[in-house]
Amino acid sequence: MTRNELKALAISMLDRAYCRYSHFPVGAALECADGSVYTGCNVENAVYPAGICAERNAIFHAVAEGHTDFVRIVIAGHSDDYCVPCGICRQVMQEFAPELEVICLNKSGEEKTFALKELLPYGFDNRWLPQES
Repeated sequence: MTRNELKALAISMLDRAYCRYSHFPVGAALECADGSVYTGCNVENAVYPAGICAERNAIFHAVAEGHTDFVRIVIAGHSDDYCVPCGICRQVMQEFAPELEVICLNKSGEEKTFALKELLPYGFDNRWLPQES
């Protein structure tokens, strides 16, 4: 899939966002190493912690389908600034793809690209866990 096609998919997910509380729609499109793509949108709830961000929605959908080798993700929003992932989403990305390319869009479709390590330089992963002997 081309970069522009992936961006278009993320943008198309903005219309599916359920964001009646924040009024801040977010769409995401995640590309796996094998070329498969999973999309997501934010889904809110009156009890805020019960919602989910677009990025995690796409990632969890991919994991549920057996994919954990991610290459890049596009995150789209309607804001003037670039729509960057929250801390929880950054940590979830770290779990599966510490080398992930993160493409953030603003409402004009302009992009800013990050390596996940730029967004989460000291991410927690299995290196921090006690090693079995």
